[in-house]
Parts: sequence; structure tokens; C-alpha cells
Amino acid sequence: MWLLYLPLVIPALAGATARPLATRLEPRHATWLLTSAAVALAACSMAALALLAAYAAAKAPFLAAAGGYSQEVMRRGDPISAAAGAAAALALTGGAVAVAVMFRNRARALAESYRRAAGLQPEDGIVVVPGPAIEAYALPGLPGRIVVSGRLLDCLDDRRRAALIAHEQAHLASRHHLFSAVARLAAAANPLLIPVARAVDYTVERWADEHAASVTSDRRLVAQTIGQVALLAGTRRERVAGMALGIIGPRAPRVSLAWAGPVPRRVAALLTAPPRRQTILLAACTVIVLMAGVAALLAARDLHALLELAQGTR
Repeated sequence: MWLLYLPLVIPALAGATARPLATRLEPRHATWLLTSAAVALAACSMAALALLAAYAAAKAPFLAAAGGYSQEVMRRGDPISAAAGAAAALALTGGAVAVAVMFRNRARALAESYRRAAGLQPEDGIVVVPGPAIEAYALPGLPGRIVVSGRLLDCLDDRRRAALIAHEQAHLASRHHLFSAVARLAAAANPLLIPVARAVDYTVERWADEHAASVTSDRRLVAQTIGQVALLAGTRRERVAGMALGIIGPRAPRVSLAWAGPVPRRVAALLTAPPRRQTILLAACTVIVLMAGVAALLAARDLHALLELAQGTR
């Protein structure tokens, strides 16, 4: 019966390894792997919770009478307690409600994005907005828009503007918002997958960084642009992160990247060689995710076999 708990344990393992995987894997592959794994593990964990609840409920007298099977056989062959079944049912219900709420919120946000994008009049696909803000973002739509503040453009030279625009174009072209949305939905179903969803948010940024580096043929330029924008944004955390990587000057203090936020990690990745394909690591992660699915299927088969046995001995 340990198979029932395997789909509930593997998501915790995925959450613990999501950040290292996001760092080691090529960003596009990491995004696809982490998003797919989040969906698969969320589905498997929900199935495991449903099976736990079903195992416990199957010992109820009124269900045994309605199903025409022996309640005594179910009690002997079913190790799941009523308390565990009730907890699983509550967790399953909570996950379903969380997914519904998240889906509604994401759908509304996407509809608003499409509405705003349709109302903007870009110049060469780029919308420059006035004001003191330092911002640049991709606005999904049909077609999507790149929105950049005029103040930010004024602070960047032509080459860094090109890097910034290439980064945002990658977000639109590859529909990165969908990867993030799907990963967040999976995390709503199973909170153990929240680190995986956060890792997806990071890998889509790294994916766009690598695209910008390819377009500009200058990885250091893209790294400097990210650092400059982070510093211009003005938050204390971003300033510390920038100084930690020596963006401000050679005497700036340094911190371990293991504890760094996304901005210094992205800059550090761009200051090294492009990431290589990690086929063995990808295969190993895929096998582990498949184990959760197989465990859920085997647990469902065992429940079906136990019910058939109980019906045969009634």
C-alpha cells in the first residue's frame, strides 16, 4: 500500500530539486521539463488522494451494501484508516477549489491583457509609456505588445535597448506566460509544487535572456542590461543583488549564488558559457515523474482487485 503514498512524496522531491535543475539545465528544456513535471505530479497526487479517500470510504457499510461486496473483506484487505481517508478527501477538495480559483483569476488576467493589447497603438510592435516608472514587460494578445517606459529607454544606450526588446520579444514569441500559468495551476493543486512553479518563472526569464544573447551576440551585454535595469528599478533588494555580482564596482561585497535571488543568478549565468543539453539528467527526471504515475495506476489496480475479491466472497 506504500504505492499510494509515492505520488505524494515525489512532489516534495521535485520541489527540493527544482532550483538546482533550473540552474543546470538549458532554459528552454528546463521550462518544458519543470512545467510538464508539475502538471503530471499534480495530477498523480490528486489521483492518490482520491484513491486514499476511496479506500477508506469503501469500508463504509452503506457503500458495501450498495456495491454488493463484503465489508469484512474490505476491512481485512484495506489498511487505510477512516481518518486518513477523511484527510485525503479534505486535501483533494481544497486542491480542487484552489485550482478553480487560480484558473478563474488567470483567465481574467489573460482576458484583460488581450483587451489592453488590442487598445494599444504600438510603433514597430513597441508601446512607449510616459511617466517616472522603470518598467518593461510583454503584454500577451492578438497580437501581443511590448510595453516599455520612456524613462527606461532614456537610461539605456542603443545596444542595451536592443537587448531589452529581444528579451521581451522572446516572452511573446514563446508564450512564456502560459508556462507560468500552467505551473501555478499545478502548484495550486499541490502546494509542494510551489518551488517548481517559482523555478518555471525563473527559467522563462533565462530562456528570454539566452534569446537576447543570441540576437545581440553578446552575453555580457545582456548581463549588464539586466543589472542596470535592476539597479534603476530602485528596490533595496535589487541594489544589493546587483552589488553582490560586482555590477557596481570591484569593491562590492559578494554573496553565494546558492542564496542569491533571480537577478544575480541570471547575470551569473550569462557571464558563463551557454548551457549544454543534459540528456541523462532530463531522462532521470522523466523516469522519476513516471514512477509517480505508475504508482497511482498500480494503486488503482489494487483497489479494483480488492473490490472484485470482496464481491466474490459476499
